[in-house]
Amino acid sequence: MTTTLITGANRGLGLETARRLIDIGHTVLLGARDARRGAEAAAEIGAVPLVIDVTSEDSVRAAAESLDGLDVLVNNAGVPGAVLPPGQASPADLLAAYEINLFGPVRVLNAVLPLLESSPNPVVVNVSSRLGSIAAAAKPDPTADDPHWIPVPVYSSAKAALNMLTAQYARAFPAMRINSVCPGFTATDFNGHRGVQTVAEGAEIIVRMATTGPDGPTGGFFSRHGEVAW
Repeated sequence: MTTTLITGANRGLGLETARRLIDIGHTVLLGARDARRGAEAAAEIGAVPLVIDVTSEDSVRAAAESLDGLDVLVNNAGVPGAVLPPGQASPADLLAAYEINLFGPVRVLNAVLPLLESSPNPVVVNVSSRLGSIAAAAKPDPTADDPHWIPVPVYSSAKAALNMLTAQYARAFPAMRINSVCPGFTATDFNGHRGVQTVAEGAEIIVRMATTGPDGPTGGFFSRHGEVAW
């Protein structure tokens, strides 16, 4: 039996990923910082609720210590942060978004590393975004390839940093499959349901990478259409 922890899983992509993984036999620990909402979502799909606030060292440590084992970690919890153009975003704006989008995955991954190292097939999926692609941002017109690209330095820089951590952790732990994924512009509460993909379409690459085997890729950045340029 594969045991999977998904953070921020009481709605949107996290919930859909949990539902899909349960359907193929995973025991899913549905991570949420609100105990009531987490329990309701878990009951809806047959998951195990787990209270975890990725911004809190104490909460993350307590959640990790409550687990007997873990095979897959999906770092899904995230926020859009302040939607401000370059020159207007302050260090405080960046820090607020980084607490969840960057420091959160580090806290959780570091806390569960011993459990993952004991798994026969340890997998980590960091939910990133094409907006975190430096290659895309450096193009003369990023919207030529992605019409939904927007200049949001707070969110984008957090995801770019998360991508670098993916590469660094993959190098440090070669026995694990550690990858970043871009779900695409998906209609969820995260973006006011302005996305052009369904939640099922967005969750596809998360589920695919969460179920990768020992011979699967590691240290990469993928969407459901293929590799994404760093």
